[in-house]
Amino acid sequence: MNYPYGNLENFTLPKVLDRSIKLYGELDAFGFVGKKAMNYNKFNSKVHDLINLLISNGISKGDKVALLSENMPNWGVAYFAITYFGAVVVPILPDFHPSDVHHIIKHSEAKAIIVSDKHLSTIEDDPNFNAKFVVNLEKLELIDELSNISYIEQIKKKITTPKITTPDEEDLCAIIYTSGTTGNSKGVMLSHKNLVTNALSTFCKVEMLKTDVFLSILPLAHTLECTVGLITPILHGSSVFYIDKAPTPSVLLKAFSIIKPTFMLSVPLIIEKIYKNKILAKFNSSFITKNLYKIPFFRKKLNLIAGKKLIETFGGRMRFFGIGGAGLSPIVEQFLYEAKFPYVIGYGLTETAPLLAGGSLLDSKIKIKSTGTAFYGVKLKIKNPDAKTGEGEIIAKGPSVMIGYYKDEKATAQTMEDGWFLTGDLGHIDEDGFLFMSGRSKNVIVGSGGENIYPEQIEAIINNELTVIDSLVMENSQNKIIARIHLDYDLIDTMFHGEKKTDKEMSELVSKHLEDMRVDINSKISSFSRISKYIEQIEPFTKTPTKKIKRFLYKD
Repeated sequence: MNYPYGNLENFTLPKVLDRSIKLYGELDAFGFVGKKAMNYNKFNSKVHDLINLLISNGISKGDKVALLSENMPNWGVAYFAITYFGAVVVPILPDFHPSDVHHIIKHSEAKAIIVSDKHLSTIEDDPNFNAKFVVNLEKLELIDELSNISYIEQIKKKITTPKITTPDEEDLCAIIYTSGTTGNSKGVMLSHKNLVTNALSTFCKVEMLKTDVFLSILPLAHTLECTVGLITPILHGSSVFYIDKAPTPSVLLKAFSIIKPTFMLSVPLIIEKIYKNKILAKFNSSFITKNLYKIPFFRKKLNLIAGKKLIETFGGRMRFFGIGGAGLSPIVEQFLYEAKFPYVIGYGLTETAPLLAGGSLLDSKIKIKSTGTAFYGVKLKIKNPDAKTGEGEIIAKGPSVMIGYYKDEKATAQTMEDGWFLTGDLGHIDEDGFLFMSGRSKNVIVGSGGENIYPEQIEAIINNELTVIDSLVMENSQNKIIARIHLDYDLIDTMFHGEKKTDKEMSELVSKHLEDMRVDINSKISSFSRISKYIEQIEPFTKTPTKKIKRFLYKD
């Protein structure tokens, strides 16, 4: 593959870092919002200090090192230090339950752990703790109380001069444990080449500059943020800023005004909430704009005005807003398109490091509801396409396809076929090479007439209702299609509390509202897809770190 970086000796993370230090040493690299960022030279110095600490305490090429932390500048320091000399990083999502963290540390056979203050108690409470030592991420120092001191003393006698080994591009670089919507997580093995080529391939979709400023809000342990929000900015000498508190709306607004980001990655939920709660609510607050918004000509004009204000809200410089991790509502995408907001929808999986397809800001060709065309070096095709619709399972081949699942040859064999990775996702590719997603093959409901019913498509329609926060469409034990609905109870109270009502009266009003909504939604979808019952989901759905509902928890 001829990527536009001829001076990169091979596709390994140390070569990426070495190149960037030579080119961008004095430029800002990583920092917290509102604080001075460290430059690339300082970042490199910290990386090499940590490399020496790891090697002098017995970590060598191929050893696993777990990384458990919220986003911060030192997260990237740890990631590059571990992988620079051929050790294997095991990034752990901070949202994981402690028992999941303990399982990952044990299953990966992590020899050392790098952990932030916030998550230290999770490590302390591990009943089967067996790592040789623990490093504090903020200080980049050993935590003596959690380290095997006698082991460390023996190692120090053996290692007098730490020797930095060199990884090959095909070597294992990271093991990423997924938290999917279908059950138990698996350890995805990604090589240096998988990650580096995927980061390099972004050149075909967007021009990235050393003056670009990233605001990072998705967890770095998630492959999308790690590849596009960490490795890619380093390639281009861009700067990345993190928020050192919970990203509430007020905190985000302040961050936007301070750093005025040009690049940002998001899951659909964030932009969908902004559209529904701010933009659409504003239009609906006036009888005139509410009715004008129903007319395409005026809707486009209103969306264009709202788009300019939205860019101002983000700090006024936003030129790339990447959306991935789940499907985006077509109505929200229509708004973003008509608002001329610089959005890009991407598609990929952890197993593909992660990018497979995406929209492009380098040309004006966008197709609503499409996840764009294949990234450079990636081949996509449809397995066993339907003769009429062209729809089938999306399969992929390319340099970013994983090595396999850690300690699970059976699962690896089930997802690979003649060098092609079987994604488990359904869709079709049009004559221009644009990929259109239908849903997960495991979620498809087969209608009584043999029709394929895609829950995700119906959920997108339901979620456009103002009072709906989330929905889950599924088939129950009687082969009926039902929907669990999680409502916006603050909005419900505003709608129905004109006068004080009893709990029973409120319950009856909510039930009627759900039924009215069901009838209305059924009038907008195919007869074979119609929903027989809405069930009120009082508690929020349990979700993955990318905000997808863990569907397997709600089987009827």
